[in-house]
This record gives sequence, C-alpha cells and structure tokens, in this order.
Amino acid sequence: MTKAVFTRKQGRIIRIECEGHTGYGVEGEDIVCAAISSIVQTAVLGVLGVALVNARYEVDDRRGYLLLEIPEGITKEQKHDVQVILQTLLLGVSDLHEAYSNFVRLEVKEL
Repeated sequence: MTKAVFTRKQGRIIRIECEGHTGYGVEGEDIVCAAISSIVQTAVLGVLGVALVNARYEVDDRRGYLLLEIPEGITKEQKHDVQVILQTLLLGVSDLHEAYSNFVRLEVKEL
C-alpha cells in the first residue's frame, strides 16, 4: 500500500510524504503505483522547475519513498504557485484514494 501524507500549516500544504508500493499489480505493470508516482513526481517538478522553489526533496525508489518540504521565506508569488500545484496534487491523490482505497491511503494533517 502507498501512504500519502499531506501536512498543512495555516491552511497551506508545506510537506508531502509518500511511502510504499501500492501492490495493485505486478512490479513494472502496476497502473495504480504508476499513476500516483507520476502525479507526485510531476508536482515536484512543478515546484522545483516552474515555481522555482528550492524545496527539500528526497527519494528512495527501492522502498517507494518521496518527501517534499516547502521552505519558509519564499515569495508571495511562489507561495501562490506552490499551493496551486500542491492543491491540484491533493485532488489527484484523493481521486486515486477514492478509486483504490485498498491500495492508496491518504492522510491530511494540520500543524
């Protein structure tokens, strides 16, 4: 199962942590794992390459782990862009969770 945890602070998403392989299909043919990996990695690319935020980013393919942390001190425009990207990601992960709840677990917490 893939667990995706979104952490908010004052209503803004500041951290995303995903861990685990969904187990929906055989490795290399798992469409649910491919879907969640694709949308999460695309959001990371958006934060780093479009919003131009120097976010903390860790990945470990072996265990299916990804961490993205948004730093404090970014501009108002960057905050806006990051939130558009990450709110869209949350919608996508939420949709996958609804369709494949036995394989994708979603948690949203507030600091």
